[in-house]
Amino acid sequence: MTSDNNKNKQAELAGLYEEYYDKITRYAYTRVGNRNDAEDIAGEVFLKALESLRTYKEQGIPMQSWLFKIAHNLVVDHLRKASKHRYVQIDEIDIADESDPAATTELNMEIDRVKQAMGNLTEDQKEVIRLRFIAGLSSREVSGVMHKSDGAVREMQSAALARLRQILGN
Repeated sequence: MTSDNNKNKQAELAGLYEEYYDKITRYAYTRVGNRNDAEDIAGEVFLKALESLRTYKEQGIPMQSWLFKIAHNLVVDHLRKASKHRYVQIDEIDIADESDPAATTELNMEIDRVKQAMGNLTEDQKEVIRLRFIAGLSSREVSGVMHKSDGAVREMQSAALARLRQILGN
């Protein structure tokens, strides 16, 4: 690999760090339930990516999908080591505006309804929802992370959203 190619990849990775660190942290947090562990995992994602940069070849999958694939594998390893699978409750995600207690309470109640409804989804559907709406990935990026076709991801997302609408009465 040429030195210029490696520098280009490093520059791309640095840009992705700025754009995706928080998204990867949120994704990991929804899986491991501990903010410090999620931040450690996100940092480790970029460390592993940097270490593997020389061998990385884009094969139709963008680099950000590769990062989420690394994150997914690190989360799975973390959960295995913890020996019990624990998912954070979606209402623990810090998205509320504390300056308006009434709005915060209403938002928390709605999040609790969604959290309960998500319990009725398959694991793959939950993963698609996490990656698409919490991490903010495109369906193409999710397909790279989950080793599914883009169409399969869109189907799972559609089925999951339809099921959630049915349960929530929307």
